[in-house]
Amino acid sequence: QVSLADSGGGSVQAGGSLRLTCTISGRAYDSSGVGWFRQAPGAEREFVAVIRWGDGTTYYGDSVKGRFTISRDTTRNMLSLQMNSLQPEDTAVYYCARTPFLSSTYYYVLKNYANWGQGTQVTVSS
Repeated sequence: QVSLADSGGGSVQAGGSLRLTCTISGRAYDSSGVGWFRQAPGAEREFVAVIRWGDGTTYYGDSVKGRFTISRDTTRNMLSLQMNSLQPEDTAVYYCARTPFLSSTYYYVLKNYANWGQGTQVTVSS
C-alpha cells in the first residue's frame, strides 16, 4: 500500500519561490511515476509535473516549463517541486500523485494516477 504526504505550501508574492515536498510510504517501483497536479477554485485538476522513479525522466505542463523543477530522492523516498517565478495564476491546491506505470504519452492523464496526497495550498499575490 502506497501513501503520500505532501507539504510545503504557503503564501508568496509574485516572482517569489516555494518548494513543495512529498513523502512516499511504501515501495516505489522504478516504472512508477510520482508527480504533482494542481486545482484552482472552480477549475479542473491540472497536470503540473511528473518524474519516473527509476531513471528520473521528467515531464512538465506547458504553463510551468522553465519555472518549476521536479526531483526525487530515492534514498529518502521523497519528491520535491521547486517553484520559481511564481505568478498569481499558480495559486491552487497542489496534490502529490503516483501512477504505478508512467506512460511517455499519457503522463498527464488524471485517471492514471492511483494514489494521492491530501493537498497543500499555494497562494501567490500580485
